[in-house]
Amino acid sequence: MPSHSPSAPLYFIATLACAMILRIMDLFPGTVEFNPDWIALVLIYWSIALPERFGVFTAFTAGLLTDVLTSHLLGQYALIYALYSYFSIRQHRRLRQFPLIQQCVFVFFCLLGGQSLIFGMESMQAANRLPLSFWYPVLTGALLWPLVFSALRAIRVLARIS
Repeated sequence: MPSHSPSAPLYFIATLACAMILRIMDLFPGTVEFNPDWIALVLIYWSIALPERFGVFTAFTAGLLTDVLTSHLLGQYALIYALYSYFSIRQHRRLRQFPLIQQCVFVFFCLLGGQSLIFGMESMQAANRLPLSFWYPVLTGALLWPLVFSALRAIRVLARIS
């Protein structure tokens, strides 16, 4: 049985904090509509990598923080992130065996479902028109998954988190 790293929670918190900073930051001027949901990508990674230590409750808590951070309806991202975490944990054994391209497809459909839920919740509040730019974060999130996966895997290996 592998020993658990005592500093693992610090790495979880640090990666989530970096993801939250990237979530609200405009990396390049004029590209804010392409900014993927970095927090969702980090949550999906940790749910696949360490499902016994990073679960649905952690994702729900991160979602509540994201709701406050982005000034959205309280509980909106909490529900979506809990669903991401649930599906990732449920399929973690299978996802670990998939090549990165197939993992990108999984991430794409997770993000697509989350964006659809966001649109549905916002449509209940007021009539919304669905612009094409609404779906850009889904595509960029799936395309950036290999980068996020590689970076977080390097952190996990270097920190010897198991």
